[in-house]
Amino acid sequence: MSNSERVVLALGGAGTVGSGVVKALLDKVISRESSRLERLQSFVSPSTKENLTTLVGDVGSEGGAETVKQALLKAVGKVTDVVSSLGFSWWQGGPPHTQSLKDLHWVVETLLFSTFVSWKAFFPLVRDDSNSTYTFITGGAGEKLLMPGTGFLTVGAASTLAFCQVLRDEYPEVPCKLNQVKINAGVGTPGHMAPGFLNHLELGEAVAALVERRSPSHSVVTVNCPADLKTVCLERSL
Repeated sequence: MSNSERVVLALGGAGTVGSGVVKALLDKVISRESSRLERLQSFVSPSTKENLTTLVGDVGSEGGAETVKQALLKAVGKVTDVVSSLGFSWWQGGPPHTQSLKDLHWVVETLLFSTFVSWKAFFPLVRDDSNSTYTFITGGAGEKLLMPGTGFLTVGAASTLAFCQVLRDEYPEVPCKLNQVKINAGVGTPGHMAPGFLNHLELGEAVAALVERRSPSHSVVTVNCPADLKTVCLERSL
C-alpha cells in the first residue's frame, strides 16, 4: 500500500482470493499451510517482497488464534488493518441426506467458526482506531443453492453472512471501519478463468482500494462482475 506505516493482516492470504489481495496489500499474511506460503513468496513482485511477512497458523481455534496473534505482534509490532478471507470457495459433497453431522460440522467450522475466532482475536488490535479497517470477504453462496449437492456450502456461507450482519448491528459506533466485500461470482487465477469469473488480481486491487480509502464504515460492497471491481478502484481516485 502507499502508506508504509500501515500493516495489513491478511487472514487466509495464501488462497486464490487471498493471494490476489496480498499482492495488492503486501504486508502480513497468515495461512494454515506452509506450502501455500512458499508459493505466495514466489508469486509477489520482487520489489515488494521485503514488505511481506508470512506466518503458518490455525486461527480456527481460540488457542491457535492467540498463539498466532502473539507471534504476529512480535514480528511486526502492530496491525492497522485486517482482511479476512477464510474458508473455501467451493463444496459439493452431495445432498443433505447423504451427509453426516461430522460433514456439516466441518463445513460450518471452516467457514463460520474460523471467521468468528479470528475476529475475536484480532479485532481488538484495530477496534478503537478510526483510521483502521476490518474487512470480511464473503461469498454469495449463502443466499441460494448454487447447484445440486452444494447445500452445506450454502448453510456455511449463510452463517458467515449472518455473522457479518450481526457485527454491523451489534457495534454501530465502533471507530474501526468495519466492512464486507460480498462476491457473487467465481474467482480464478489468470490461468484458470471461466466465463463470468473474477480475476483474483483485479479483486485484490479492489479490496486494497477499499482498505486504503478507509471507506465509510458498516458497508457491504457487492461484486457481481468484473465491471464492479473497476467501479471500486475508480472510486478510490475520485
